Amino acid sequence: MPITVGIDVMLARRKMSVGELADRAGITPANLAVLKNGRAKAVRFATLAALCEVLKCQPGELLRWEAEDASGG
Repeated sequence: MPITVGIDVMLARRKMSVGELADRAGITPANLAVLKNGRAKAVRFATLAALCEVLKCQPGELLRWEAEDASGG
């Protein structure tokens, strides 16, 4: 998928654990793991807003578009 999620980067910058982020953002650690590992098919704006509020960042710092390889790989 051409959208990549950079939650790991923001967690490292904020010196925060996945569990702490999940707790403070009000989402389950399992749902955060799905987002963090790039397995999510969608994200609610409310969830994105909560993550941005806790991490003190903009949505563009968490989500990034990357062109897919033309060879399909």
